[in-house]
Amino acid sequence: MSNFEQFHSDFYQSSYTIDNQEGYNSYGSNENLCGSRKNPTGERPQAGAFVTSEMLLSSQSYTGQILQPICSPDTLSHLSYTNGFDEEPPLLEELGINFDHIWQKTLTVLNPMKPADGSIMNETDLTGPMVFCLALGATLLLAGKVHFGYVYGMSAIGCLAMHALLNLMSVTGVSHGCVASVLGYCLLPMVILSGSAVVFSLQGILGTLLALFIVGWCSLSASKIFTSALAMEGQQLLIAYPCALLYGLFALLTVF
Repeated sequence: MSNFEQFHSDFYQSSYTIDNQEGYNSYGSNENLCGSRKNPTGERPQAGAFVTSEMLLSSQSYTGQILQPICSPDTLSHLSYTNGFDEEPPLLEELGINFDHIWQKTLTVLNPMKPADGSIMNETDLTGPMVFCLALGATLLLAGKVHFGYVYGMSAIGCLAMHALLNLMSVTGVSHGCVASVLGYCLLPMVILSGSAVVFSLQGILGTLLALFIVGWCSLSASKIFTSALAMEGQQLLIAYPCALLYGLFALLTVF
């Protein structure tokens, strides 16, 4: 054993003596944590050498996960999400479908004496008109008349003609969507006439009187809405006449 100690002391000939074994152990632990960092000259750092702040920061253990950075509560408090899902409008509103406005327009058409709200009526809402056109074609089909093409064709031609006429008569002008929306909503009484044609025949005096009443109802509602939306007071009769001609064509399809 004495020979081994003599050999050990002879092999490591150095003037440096280890006075504090604990300091050496702490240095070894720091060396492992730092990932065996080396100085620019490629030598090992000596005990008691100056340790930079970068080495101290790198010695701190990372407790997070890969690709998942740790966010402190202070960091999260500074984040503001202004475009959250709670602040987004509903899907039906983005598509332009407002059931409240549809119900108000339907009640305005069903009650010709009720004053129309121009701000609501001057909208390009085509949900109700499409439903009423489909309902008119379906009731005609139940009566044994396949007139879907006639319904959509006459609706398109009538909307174009009324759009040109209203732009000539009004000062502000009107869009194609507004004309189609008003004429389509006012088609609801014609659906009632077509539904009654399923129950009994309209080819008679009673059917003719009922058809004339429905045509007057549709034209009065449409002219009232147009005058309210376009500020055309005193011109309701002038607007009601071409509307009556258009709805008279639908009445002819329904009766005959």
